[in-house]
Amino acid sequence: VFRTASPSVVYITSIALQRNLFSLNVYEIPQGTGSGFIWDRQGRIVTNYHVISDANRIMVTLSDHSSWKAVLVGAAPDRDLAVLQISAPAEKLFPILVGESADLLVGQKVFAIGNPFGLDQTLTTGVVSALGREITSVTGRTIHDVIQTDAAINPGNSGGPLLDSAGRLIGVNTAIYSPSGASSGIGFAVPVREVN
Repeated sequence: VFRTASPSVVYITSIALQRNLFSLNVYEIPQGTGSGFIWDRQGRIVTNYHVISDANRIMVTLSDHSSWKAVLVGAAPDRDLAVLQISAPAEKLFPILVGESADLLVGQKVFAIGNPFGLDQTLTTGVVSALGREITSVTGRTIHDVIQTDAAINPGNSGGPLLDSAGRLIGVNTAIYSPSGASSGIGFAVPVREVN
């Protein structure tokens, strides 16, 4: 599963502009990092909206470690989804296999690939813990029918794929429930039907 899916997973760096109070010079600072995945050979990348929402510039790093400037071409903030565009050549782009989220079962094996804490191409495993959950999006709206999983999802995994045992996309890792800020075994993924 990892060999098949990992070339489709990307590392996203959002960069903000900040002005020096003394010199008034503007410089770039890393705003945050996250994950995403390649949707098609035209260079469209899917991620979470909250990963890139405050960015002045977005960089996407492919599995071959090449970096590309990305442009936001679509967003559904109420679903915490965003689509980026990069101009990488088609031979560098490996679209993710798309599965179904309508027929998932609690207990089904799942895999999450992402970049937790900046550690790229990390795989975690677990099961579908529950279906039909609700979480709050960055706009304060409720996202319905969210997948709950115990696959470890940590900061930096946001926007990465949740895969079934055949390596097909079933959800976009979006949030965790955690009093400590690290994985507590309760993660949430927006189902693939929302991306479609």
